Amino acid sequence: MARHSYLCSMRWADMDAYGHINNTVYLAYLEQARIDVFFTKARGEGVKGLATGIVVAEHQIRYKRPISFAPQPLRIELWVSEIKAASYTADYEIWDESTGTPLLATTARSLMVPFDMAAGRLRRLTARERTFLEDCRDDG
Repeated sequence: MARHSYLCSMRWADMDAYGHINNTVYLAYLEQARIDVFFTKARGEGVKGLATGIVVAEHQIRYKRPISFAPQPLRIELWVSEIKAASYTADYEIWDESTGTPLLATTARSLMVPFDMAAGRLRRLTARERTFLEDCRDDG
């Protein structure tokens, strides 16, 4: 699979007083892309642990250009860049295609850690989860 593309609709309410998408909304956009891969797609492939026990440990976001509201969805590219025993890193690019020419608007990264909700502690990735994440890897 490597990179996963997710089309993310913008809402009028996502804009701030300056007429562009508010910086806080970007985290929600990234979350929607993660849910599409690590919840929906993973669960469809029988990998349920990524949907029921993963938490975000850290986010990094670089805003490269402002995004104004448009009826066309944003394209979010998501891939896994690093997998460790008890964490993985999801990388993103947010592309604004509203002008007809794709423009890279944002890059981001999230450190994700598996979590045992019942025990209330971190856990290691299972072999099945690692295999799914390897299929999402793009080192390039």
